[in-house]
Amino acid sequence: MLDSTRVILIGGSSHAGKSTLAEAVAGRLGWAWRSTDKLARHPGRPWNHQGEVKPHVAAHYAELSPEELIEDVLAHYRQNVLPQVAELIHVHATDDAAGPLVLEGSALWPAEVAELDLEGVKALWLTASDELLTARIHAESRYAEATPTGKYLTDKFLARTLLYNRQMVAACAQLDLPVCDVEAYPDAHQLTEHCLSLLT
Repeated sequence: MLDSTRVILIGGSSHAGKSTLAEAVAGRLGWAWRSTDKLARHPGRPWNHQGEVKPHVAAHYAELSPEELIEDVLAHYRQNVLPQVAELIHVHATDDAAGPLVLEGSALWPAEVAELDLEGVKALWLTASDELLTARIHAESRYAEATPTGKYLTDKFLARTLLYNRQMVAACAQLDLPVCDVEAYPDAHQLTEHCLSLLT
């Protein structure tokens, strides 16, 4: 049951559907929700439909391998995001005035979340096939319209995303943490209901 739960964490790779699920779960429960994305800056997605990609963002993806990109973003999460996440979780888990919270984000790495071991907190992770993640990233980035350089940078972001997803699923399996394949459910309502069932 969710009676004693005060915080729900939803992790997963980029474009797995974390924000959509978090909003749906929060709406179903009447809770607030937010993303970890705004807690600390890091080179974001290497496309910008309003103008040029910032030079430091382009350099970040151009110069690092997918493995190095993973190491870099996980280090960023550990050093800059997860301390804020831990404090945010503590406040919403222990302070009635703060109210319950659904928190989503790629920064919610399985091993780090497992170490929190806080009362009133439940978590799950979303996964999807390489094909679905690729299709979503290509659509959002307008890959077909991109320049060769734009496609190259998007390819690096995609490679990082797919590697992140594989490593995340493996980490959840090792730690016996719940993972939901978003493609197993035909619509958002069924996905939401299933994920809530995993948390009870």
